[in-house]
Amino acid sequence: MASGIGAYLKRHLREYGLLLALIAIMGFFQIVTSGTLLRPVNITNLFLQNSYIIIMALGMLIVIVSGNIDLSVGSVMGFIGALAAVMIVEWGVPVYGAILICVLVGCAIGAAQGYWIAYWKIPSFIVTLAGMLVFRGLSLWLLEGQSVGPFPKEFQALSTGFIPDIFGIGRPNGTALAAGAVAVMLIFWVALRNRAHNRKFGVENEPAPFFYARNLIVAGALLFITYKLSTFRGLPNVLISMVVLTVIYAILTERTTLGRRIYALGGNEKAAKLSGIRTERLTFLSFVNMGMLAALAGLIFAARLNTATPKAGFAVELDVIAAVFIGGASMSGGVGTIVGAVVGAFIMGVMNNGMSIMGIGIDYQQVIKGLVLLAAVIFDVYNKRKQS
Repeated sequence: MASGIGAYLKRHLREYGLLLALIAIMGFFQIVTSGTLLRPVNITNLFLQNSYIIIMALGMLIVIVSGNIDLSVGSVMGFIGALAAVMIVEWGVPVYGAILICVLVGCAIGAAQGYWIAYWKIPSFIVTLAGMLVFRGLSLWLLEGQSVGPFPKEFQALSTGFIPDIFGIGRPNGTALAAGAVAVMLIFWVALRNRAHNRKFGVENEPAPFFYARNLIVAGALLFITYKLSTFRGLPNVLISMVVLTVIYAILTERTTLGRRIYALGGNEKAAKLSGIRTERLTFLSFVNMGMLAALAGLIFAARLNTATPKAGFAVELDVIAAVFIGGASMSGGVGTIVGAVVGAFIMGVMNNGMSIMGIGIDYQQVIKGLVLLAAVIFDVYNKRKQS
């Protein structure tokens, strides 16, 4: 039994290691910041500051799993924010109309880049590098080198709004507490259902001690976070958006035929094509999806700043890509999970936030983040060599 548990842990070291790493990093910064990290206002800021990274990491995970990469997401995010500002502030376009147009433009940008990558077989690195330069220049041109704002309150609510307390309690926020309790019950129900399903079809389950320990840790963390949020202003709108998107993309990648085909594409494109998968269309759609999520992230980022600036989105693509790799995605494609990408994004966000609270300069922050990314990639390569 002990050897079985040890063997299982060895095979799934990445998943458990990632969860333990996040807990250890949060514990470290909670101690060195004298409790500031997990104060309600700072937890809220963590969600607001990292929402656009997490949203783009969902799309980047699919792009990387399919065997490609997108270097243009930061520039596309900045360009969409600039487009929204010009339409709403200068042209007087209604907020919801402008949001719809911006999302469609994001899809069109993804389609334009995906076309050359999927059907002309131009390397994604080259196409999206060109896109990064093009949309950075278009942002400067659109804003004429100046910041444009402020936005109407309806637009700001995309990022800075909060879900009202439907129970009318006030503090603690009853809606936040109820949402936390419902989320915990759903997590346990889904986990037990999946475990029973695996047992029925003879699929290996994780050992019971790991199963219950992992789910108890996740449940405890959720209840703790929702309680902390309930004592401040409740659930941010953007948190609900992130949760909904994460659930949708987790189901898409893990429970659908389309998701299995994406992994097959990244694992071996030639074999996937011979098995009847339309690899070109799948690659094309992965970039359309990335463009849509980059547009949504651009809208949320602009709403949080309440202005569009020429430098918005600068180097953001590096944080997004780093989050996906830290979350367990493989450089060669075919490996990675949505939950891993989200946890990777939170690791990056907690590190950024914790180091800023400590007063560590941006120069040292970049060095530390680079070393963490390198360590994650080395760990991935080491595991692959060990398994082979």
